[in-house]
Amino acid sequence: MAGLGVENTVVSAQLIDNKTLADFEPANKPKRNMFAFACAVLASLTTILLGYAGRTSDWIGRRYTIVLANAIFFVGALLMAFATNYALLMFGRFIGGIGAGFAIMIALVYTAELSPASSRGFLTSFTEVSINGGILLGYVSNYAFSKLPMNLGWRFMLGVGAIPSVFLGVGVLAMPESPRWLVMQGRLGEAKRVLDKSLDSKEEAQLRLNDIKEAVGIPASSTDDVVQVQKQSHGEGVWRELLVYPTPAIRHVLICIIGIQFFQQSSGIEAVVLYSPRIFEKAGITSSNDKLLATVAVGFVKTIFILVATFLLDRIGRRPLLLSSVGGMVASLAAIAFSLTIIDHSEEKLVWAIGLCITMVLAFVAFFSIGMGPIAGVYTSEIFPLRLRAQGVSMAVAVNRVTSGVTAMTFISLYNAITIGGAFFLFAGIAAMGWVFFYTCVPETRGKTLEEMEGLFGKLVGWREEAKKMKSTVMEEESRQVQLGNTTSDCR
Repeated sequence: MAGLGVENTVVSAQLIDNKTLADFEPANKPKRNMFAFACAVLASLTTILLGYAGRTSDWIGRRYTIVLANAIFFVGALLMAFATNYALLMFGRFIGGIGAGFAIMIALVYTAELSPASSRGFLTSFTEVSINGGILLGYVSNYAFSKLPMNLGWRFMLGVGAIPSVFLGVGVLAMPESPRWLVMQGRLGEAKRVLDKSLDSKEEAQLRLNDIKEAVGIPASSTDDVVQVQKQSHGEGVWRELLVYPTPAIRHVLICIIGIQFFQQSSGIEAVVLYSPRIFEKAGITSSNDKLLATVAVGFVKTIFILVATFLLDRIGRRPLLLSSVGGMVASLAAIAFSLTIIDHSEEKLVWAIGLCITMVLAFVAFFSIGMGPIAGVYTSEIFPLRLRAQGVSMAVAVNRVTSGVTAMTFISLYNAITIGGAFFLFAGIAAMGWVFFYTCVPETRGKTLEEMEGLFGKLVGWREEAKKMKSTVMEEESRQVQLGNTTSDCR
């Protein structure tokens, strides 16, 4: 859609001064916005690569940070593919990890800032869809390249990742910049045009623009296409507000984000994804070909269920999906631990235990992918205030990646120390603690705008009262609008 002129902007602002976003929700479910859909898909595809770093996106913009992420990953993939020794291989992995970190952080921020509140969960979860798609492609390529000579197979496996980064890096240039970043630069006209395209109505776009302007500190009366914005510090004030002097609301947000990222990775998903061939070998599958095929099945199930989750996030909400997902993870992890312990202590091949183990591994990745997997990214990207979002998401991704790395690197030592069954009993216990944490501390965010989100947080275990007040306020406003509409009809 074309942007509104200054006169229309002023008129729209006057009309919606006393309204809320709920006033602009259509009576019927809005048609999926294809512009926002396409931008979210392309931004999220870059996380087939994976995740860090927030300050850069505030300097050069969300779009060019995505390009940078792909460029860095391209270099890392080539270094790994052409490595002549182990040190160079690890250096290439380090470079690729930096690019991957940029990718996951910026994809979450960009998609959340572009998406309508009505479908933000659906669109933001594409990041996790792409990660799982990348894992599946990795499993399939491992199987395909395993037929090549050893000195070529691993090089092709690592180098092939450079190909999508070229197409994605170029394709991203066709996307618009994030409207929130544009407002932070004082480019209100461009931000309005992007919001007109990505939201469900021009009225909602104007309301969202007013909210962003307020968050940035631009007066509501400023309607020029380009305005002067007070220069921000280079991030020092943001980190101070996040870590040194956080408000009760920000402290609550941080606890929720660190908790959800920690429990997502410490409950064993990396152990299952990276070491599934070894788990299947422990379960009694000895053929290398069969182990690889079973691993491909893990990736396939993970991808299918993450796709199912994308359609449920905005329909039934984050909390119900998260709690049911983690509950299923606890049960399946305990069953994996039980079956592996039985197999370990049995001198004969127990078909039922092998079948139970394989089934529960698939059940675990299914439960993870339908809730815990996508919700960690969706929740992280939507609950930080605008002024803290880039740095906050980068910190969350850092917690995620560090926990992931520690879990992956210690899994072998862990199961050698306490047996493989003991390791999975430990993961089940961690997941159970995660369930209690989520039930106690994590509010529902479905349908809230990014600018409304801060009001939900501030009371770590008393947030339900605030949520009830917000719901009551919305219902009263809707009732008032209905009565006003009826009065107008009677006057006619």
